[in-house]
Amino acid sequence: MSMTTVKPVVGFIGLGDQGLPMATAIVEAGYPLHVWARRTSSLDVLGDIAHVRHSDSNDLASSCDIVALCVSTDEDVMQIVTSGLLEGLRPGSVIVNHGTGTPGNAVRLTEMCARAGVDVLDAPVSGGRPAAQARTLTTMVGGPQPVAQRCEPLLRSFSRHVVYLGGPGAGQTAKLFNNALLMMNQANIADIIELAIQLGMNPSSLVDVLKLGSASSNALTLLNSMVRLDNVDHLSSVEALDMHLFDTAMIESGVNADFVTSRGLAGASGLPTLLRQLNS
Repeated sequence: MSMTTVKPVVGFIGLGDQGLPMATAIVEAGYPLHVWARRTSSLDVLGDIAHVRHSDSNDLASSCDIVALCVSTDEDVMQIVTSGLLEGLRPGSVIVNHGTGTPGNAVRLTEMCARAGVDVLDAPVSGGRPAAQARTLTTMVGGPQPVAQRCEPLLRSFSRHVVYLGGPGAGQTAKLFNNALLMMNQANIADIIELAIQLGMNPSSLVDVLKLGSASSNALTLLNSMVRLDNVDHLSSVEALDMHLFDTAMIESGVNADFVTSRGLAGASGLPTLLRQLNS
């Protein structure tokens, strides 16, 4: 006689650009999905995807073994957790935060939830909506290793890579380093393109050939693919916010990372100009 493993019930809050395809992948992997949103209409994007709706976060929490949060800021995370979610969770439940924030906030959230017997993983993702749709995100995990191992099958439903980095905050640290390096690379590309223009070269043709050579990077390949003229100004502002998170994290850790912060901000703020140069 075969034994059927019962999958944990998963709650999901934050059905945005990345959250919706992640939640869809969770359902397709066979997990029961429960959802709640501050605006009920936000849940309509699920369409005919199997799910159970809840009228408040406390009600959702009481039905779930794992609750995933995919919201914009640390402030949003804390507001949701302290406004009924934590109160409704059973001891032994897990909160998984997929948003980008500071390591310090991950530690504070972990300590607060531990008093209620609830575990926390910081598990930010990289790859954007295309990777979420393709189930190829990279998920960077911080928190207790046994909890990370228990949640890994769930995380693999939407990830190509699930990497455990260490204790609380380690996932957020890795994500901030990832973002900072991307933006520093953007600044490097902008410097090269400025020189190419001065020499009378076609910047678009140069970028095409650089993508084929040893200089290739995600920062290059994202230009005119995921980074487009219709979204570059928004992405630039989001990147700047990410660099300020990076700066806050380094200051809280007592690390002087001023050069990295400055270079990353240059890459973020210069992204619209760079993309317009490639499309002029």
